[in-house]
Amino acid sequence: MKLTIIGAGAMAMAMAKGLEEQYDLEFVVRDISKVDSNYSVYRLDNFDISDKNIILAVKPYALASVASKLKGEADTIYSVLAGSSLEILKENIKAKNYIRTMPNVSAKFETSTTVITGDESKKDEAIEIFSSIGDTFWVDSQKEIDIATSVAGSGPALLALVAEAMMDGLVKEGMKRVDAINITNSLFKGFAPLIESNHPAIIKDSVMSPAGTTAAAYGALEEGGVRSSFIKAIGEAFKITQR
Repeated sequence: MKLTIIGAGAMAMAMAKGLEEQYDLEFVVRDISKVDSNYSVYRLDNFDISDKNIILAVKPYALASVASKLKGEADTIYSVLAGSSLEILKENIKAKNYIRTMPNVSAKFETSTTVITGDESKKDEAIEIFSSIGDTFWVDSQKEIDIATSVAGSGPALLALVAEAMMDGLVKEGMKRVDAINITNSLFKGFAPLIESNHPAIIKDSVMSPAGTTAAAYGALEEGGVRSSFIKAIGEAFKITQR
């Protein structure tokens, strides 16, 4: 199956790395020099999308300008544009079917978290395609995919903030930067299977001893409002998708 990726940003290239082993990929871009010569690459101007399966991976604000340079009617549009509704997609690009998705840059390592919604007739195909870059979750409404964007799409950046803060904390107390980085990275690697099999509260309770180091650290985070800040961050990200 051939997939046509429109866009050459970080998300587009991350998906390509995960998809290339199972799909025939081609790119449509403004600047051909931005894409690896191993792929078939075409200029955006007047590109014919007729009967193609399109992965639309441009910035949401660029949708109208990109769409104006395309011609024909695609088979399916797989959009990764945060906050761009199915209705907006239909207004801008002609296609028989429309799917909204929200993967993340972990697609490069085939470990993306991808949330999907859209035309039920393409549900199985969409899940099959995006399962090649990680876990997939079909939701029943556009509101749900907009809510999920704050974690599925923005999550890596939020977790990166946590990781960086931990590294800086270790350095502040006297640890070498390289050791702080390696220890924190190892923590995140080991945490994935742990959180998959345990509720967060169970993990916390299993680690926290009375008057111990974990209790002290946890108390400091609660005093700093970290929990409420993360909840607020999810809400603020959702608001952006509703503009």
